[in-house]
Amino acid sequence: MQSSVKKSNIKKLVVLGIIAIVSILCYSLYNIQGGFSYAFPKRLVRVGAMIITGIAIAYATVMFQTVTRNRILTPSVIGVDSMYEVVQTAIYFFLGSASIFVVDRYLNFGTAIFAMVLFALLLYRFLFRADKYPIFLLLLAGMVIGTLLGSMVTFLQVIIDPVEYLSLQTRLFASFTNVKSELLLIAAIILGICFIFGGRIMRDLDVMNLGRETAINLGINYDKLVLHVLILSSILIATSTALVGPITFLGLIVSNLAYQYLVTYKHSTLILGASLISIIALVGGQFLVQHVFELNTTVSVIINFIGGIYFIYLLLKESRAAG
Repeated sequence: MQSSVKKSNIKKLVVLGIIAIVSILCYSLYNIQGGFSYAFPKRLVRVGAMIITGIAIAYATVMFQTVTRNRILTPSVIGVDSMYEVVQTAIYFFLGSASIFVVDRYLNFGTAIFAMVLFALLLYRFLFRADKYPIFLLLLAGMVIGTLLGSMVTFLQVIIDPVEYLSLQTRLFASFTNVKSELLLIAAIILGICFIFGGRIMRDLDVMNLGRETAINLGINYDKLVLHVLILSSILIATSTALVGPITFLGLIVSNLAYQYLVTYKHSTLILGASLISIIALVGGQFLVQHVFELNTTVSVIINFIGGIYFIYLLLKESRAAG
């Protein structure tokens, strides 16, 4: 029985892999204009950004949901995305679009990641004490702080110079059209380091699914593992957000689709499946944006629209199950 389930999951992953490859080829090769040698490398950079972003968000979300034991929550709930918006808005409001923090993409990228990871670390440091405070206090505090940061961003955007505001908007929506290959390399290195660390705790995450008491009895340092997963998730989300911008509901969609599509508790399989679904969603979404909607919208708008509907569906499903 277990062998047949494993073979079934392998076949499903192969199907997802084929669809992802076809999506990448279609986006990379379809309707190339302006010279193949010029346009094709640019499209490869965009595809690379989609792959890194999709894997980072899927990886972070599946681990985060294991820790919180809730398939509706995502890392964005602790306010990391809101912190990105605060950093970008503050730079444009106080320093202007001609500031070195805007012009220098490396500096902007590094500042955004540093601020988001520092925010998450401070939140964990002062609020996450498993022996004193439950993890749901951390999540509640993250939601409140995220709402507060969102209100601050809205206030600054209302009084900012209109010209600066228009320039700022390009930073606050996910876009793959202006990604630099140098930043892509840095993000890939960060993702690789996270993979190395994440691979070492993959089996511990499988055991964590059994519950806190059972995991502790089986030799897992549960509280330490939870803290490491939360920090790792924050780094992954911060990197993807700093690279292309915030995509709020992508993690929610791909993780829950992976849970329904793949019958397994193994995180290695779930993360791989969620990553492939994420790549398909991003590449396919960008293909629709460019060749169907003719760049009249962004891929983040499409994903957030679908994700919002899916989120409501999950909430209704949970409420009916509880009732």
